[in-house]
Amino acid sequence: MTETVMEPVTHPVTFEPVGHTLAVREGDTILSAALSHNFPLPHGCRTGTCGTCKAKVLAGDVDHGASDDCVLSDAEREQGYALLCQAKPRSALAIASSVVRENMDIPIVRLPCRVQQLERLAHDVMRIRLRLPAKQRLRFLPGQYINIVMPGGIRRSLSMANSPEDEDVVELHLRNYGGPFSTHVFNVMKENDLLRIEGPVGAFFVREQSTKPIIFVASGTGFAPIKAMIEHVASKGSARPMSLYWGGRRPSDLYLNALATTWQEKYGIRYVPVVSEASDEDAWDGRTGFVHRAVMDDYPDLSGHQVYACGAPIVVQSARDDFIKACRLPESEFFADIFVSGGGKVRAAA
Repeated sequence: MTETVMEPVTHPVTFEPVGHTLAVREGDTILSAALSHNFPLPHGCRTGTCGTCKAKVLAGDVDHGASDDCVLSDAEREQGYALLCQAKPRSALAIASSVVRENMDIPIVRLPCRVQQLERLAHDVMRIRLRLPAKQRLRFLPGQYINIVMPGGIRRSLSMANSPEDEDVVELHLRNYGGPFSTHVFNVMKENDLLRIEGPVGAFFVREQSTKPIIFVASGTGFAPIKAMIEHVASKGSARPMSLYWGGRRPSDLYLNALATTWQEKYGIRYVPVVSEASDEDAWDGRTGFVHRAVMDDYPDLSGHQVYACGAPIVVQSARDDFIKACRLPESEFFADIFVSGGGKVRAAA
């Protein structure tokens, strides 16, 4: 007797106005399906907390999933809005969503690579340099991330910290939160170990067609993709004014502070380190408090700027809310990637 194999139920999801249609399996989120097909939708946290992927459902029915009321209100749901990182199709859909075209021609690839170097940048931060196979290159936009594919198919997401101009090496920054992957890297991994990577992924990168001044906001290892962005934009001789605000609890959290300081003279970038919990023994004489508040003190009017923020959810969400409400930043000019601790399907904290 032949056993019947049931095909997974899929729903067509069409994105307007481009008219691109994806088949999304029932139970999958719209965003995860789009990313698996390298269809670039704006997104940040992938956990329903930042609102970057909010879009209007023009036709069809969705399961909204979990989200905070402050990110997607009941009124917005009634108007047809959904968070694509949480929403799952229940029928064929038409969605009005902006598409990030810059990375549409960059393929997602799967490559083996070797650990070239492990370097502790702080007691809890490791720099990992991966050597790509001979004659293989990883095309990516600075700010994007890769998935490290672990045994069992588990993926750990880490942002590239180097510019794409470094063609044969990928640099990653990993903070040790005590999870399985971090523990392996800090206690077991050694140079020349073999890893498998998958990428690039993500819509967090500098919109180079704009001429607006840029403000970068980083917390902790959210500095990694910001570093890649700055080095790339600076290498192209961009005339756009750029400012970097990097926040940490203690001065030691600013693990490449000396490098960022050199950018002021080398590239003309204004660099402002900010520490929120400095102790007397730190002898810190720089800015203190919340990093996004330092931006607001210096730039009460952000109406003519672009902001790129990366780091902990509370930092990125506070920056987004306060910059838009208090500093008149256009919502369309705030770009973010939110790091959360742990592994799995969401963006992992480095």
